[in-house]
Amino acid sequence: MNSPLDKLAVSRRGGGEPIESRGERLAGLSDFWSWACSDLASNTMRGILAEYLVATALGAAAGTRTEWDAVDVRTAEGWRIEVKSTAYLQSWAQSRPSRPTFGIAPARAWDARTGSSSPEARRSSDVYVFCLLHHQDKQTLNPLDLDQWTFYVLPTEILNERCPTQKSLALAGLLRLAPTQTDFTGLRTAVATTAPKQASTPPSAGTVPFPADTAPAPPSDTGPPREGPPPLF
Repeated sequence: MNSPLDKLAVSRRGGGEPIESRGERLAGLSDFWSWACSDLASNTMRGILAEYLVATALGAAAGTRTEWDAVDVRTAEGWRIEVKSTAYLQSWAQSRPSRPTFGIAPARAWDARTGSSSPEARRSSDVYVFCLLHHQDKQTLNPLDLDQWTFYVLPTEILNERCPTQKSLALAGLLRLAPTQTDFTGLRTAVATTAPKQASTPPSAGTVPFPADTAPAPPSDTGPPREGPPPLF
């Protein structure tokens, strides 16, 4: 029996849908998108754009983005992809370029098929794609120009072996892990070469993490270090 609180079915919108009040059109959905999403250099929108670019390269952008999925992109091959982005330039005034750093913290995940959560924090993907908006001239910065991006592809197992509990990774530390570096045109090949030959989770049977209001608190940054290799900053 379906519950009135089952997962909401989300269909892809086109942008022409009206925003109405008492039957009168006040604006269109595309107007809202332009208002809310035009700053593509902001951390939030740059990250979502990076997910879309990776999904597009892998032929997995036909549907809609799932906000709380355990991984960012799922492909027809069953590849589970985590996407992280960073940049030298930010929307706000800067005294110097930012130090490119990626988040890599393990997280607890909830399995939608079983209704159970993972007993401990872990990385749920097969592959990480690190997306660097490498352009360093604010006057010509354009995140929609794919020539301004560099992509680094790394098996998740390497992060688990070398950085098991590490929460962030600077670009220099990432390069020491010897990822596959590519531009957008080579991204699909890089992922195909890096991903496991036998995918473990089909795209239709994913896991989603706890919603924000029920998610377990992240581990503190303070306190004694855990066992494991030294962090790759």
